[in-house]
Amino acid sequence: MPSGTRVVGVLALFLAGSLAVALPANAARTAECQGDWLPATPTSEDVMAGKLSFLDLPAVQVGEKVNWKLDPYKNRSWQMVFHSLRWMGRLVADYESTSNAKYLARATEVAKDWVARNPPGGGAAYAWAEHPVALRAPALVCLSRHVPDKWLKDSLAQHARILANDRNYEWGHNHGLDQDIGLLGIACRYNQKGWRDQAIRRMVKTTTLDVDSQGALREQAPRYAIYFHDRLRVAMDKIKDCGLKVPAELDRRWDLLPEHISAATQPDGFLVPLGDGPADVQPATFDRPDSLVQVYRAGYVFGRTAWDNKESAYYSIRYGPGLKFHGHEDHLGVTYYAQGRNILTEAGFHSYENTPYRRWTITPEAHNVPIVAGKRFRGGVASALTRKSIGEDRQSYTLTDTAYGARRTRAVLVNHDKKDVMAVYDTVSSGKVRNLWHLSPRLAVASNAGGKVVVSDGDWRASIVQFALPGCKQVSGQKIVRGQTSPYQGWISGAYMKKDAAPVVVSPSAKGLLTVVVPGTDQPEVSCSGRTVIVRTPNGPATFKMSGKDLV
Repeated sequence: MPSGTRVVGVLALFLAGSLAVALPANAARTAECQGDWLPATPTSEDVMAGKLSFLDLPAVQVGEKVNWKLDPYKNRSWQMVFHSLRWMGRLVADYESTSNAKYLARATEVAKDWVARNPPGGGAAYAWAEHPVALRAPALVCLSRHVPDKWLKDSLAQHARILANDRNYEWGHNHGLDQDIGLLGIACRYNQKGWRDQAIRRMVKTTTLDVDSQGALREQAPRYAIYFHDRLRVAMDKIKDCGLKVPAELDRRWDLLPEHISAATQPDGFLVPLGDGPADVQPATFDRPDSLVQVYRAGYVFGRTAWDNKESAYYSIRYGPGLKFHGHEDHLGVTYYAQGRNILTEAGFHSYENTPYRRWTITPEAHNVPIVAGKRFRGGVASALTRKSIGEDRQSYTLTDTAYGARRTRAVLVNHDKKDVMAVYDTVSSGKVRNLWHLSPRLAVASNAGGKVVVSDGDWRASIVQFALPGCKQVSGQKIVRGQTSPYQGWISGAYMKKDAAPVVVSPSAKGLLTVVVPGTDQPEVSCSGRTVIVRTPNGPATFKMSGKDLV
């Protein structure tokens, strides 16, 4: 908070009588103020004391007159929550539950001050960004159930005009759904049929654009599937509260999303950290697919050996449409979890701030991908899944794109049946290829010699063995990078606004590279003869072949 901002306990101001407002003796519960629309916010006691804590960041103290240009963490997400006024809405919701008139008085004062000091086109820079507008509208509608004043009606009409303008609308995005929820709330509150019909019509279109017919979210980050699922329930409840019938397509897509969320959840209960998704997101229990392997046209492959077993193996593969919304440049990337541990993971999500570190987390170098040596990466290029073979104990896939100009191809094979192995075969149409293997911060590099990197977690070991093609000779020269800042490399963001140094294996370059990951041993005895590979795991041998650019 800027020095010079006066910090005053709000409760003390009430006791001094400076906020005297005529209020009803008893509060009635309303649909607009109760229900699932209000997420976790500071408690009413904290708001009354002027303590605002968002995004698990330390609380910021505000005074009787809020400084609406506050930006204590130089963080757009903090500003978004601040200007959404949901924390003001918490006071109104709790007023309805407790009949504490002081809650409503403070909510009224905060909202009236915000409206007066943040006219459209003026005030705080982030006040009228599209998402704060969408999230603020329900809070103001809630307040309007108890405050009939003209200033509030006028502000809600202004919000509705902005929300109804398609030029401000985010099609096929969670923000668009939030915009429709806000517009529908205002329309139903004041019986505006045009706005009501527009909001519902856009809800259906945006939902079908964002959630495909397989139930996969197209925003390229599984954690947003959880958010969209939650918000779609709020939208459907809002439609019902308005006395209208929920369109069947909204119900259908809402029912489809849980299986996608479950498929993207690792055996340890945490979402696989793809796109703008940190590694600490632990979804509630959702319906899950009947199968152990899911292939989504939206660009995901998820596979596991069993449900309800933290020791089961699990993998993810990325491909599909080019970068959009919350995606990263992670095409052809893989993750691998086995024997109760993350082995190959992703750099993850740190924040939305435009910092060098944030920009790095989006690049291919922050993911487990093949990189064409000496070629410039072209962002936003789509990739294709050209082959898949899904058996009970073994699955294999081939993917390709031209993100580096030359065609790169990656074949992935995962072997189960208690003989855990992941094999990855990278080739390029011209030049040489290298690859990156981002390891969990939990793992330490025990040794790196002769083309074999051994990692450890206490007494547990896993091995990464690499061969150069053609010739299928074990290739040395792997480099371990950890906690490098110029350029960034060797970091994992396991939670919002946090990062930990973690080892990354940077391979040598070759015309083709075969990488074999063997959990549970530092002596895997991997042999490559001709195009046949034999991996001697602790539970017996696993054999596979390279057939052209495929693994079988």
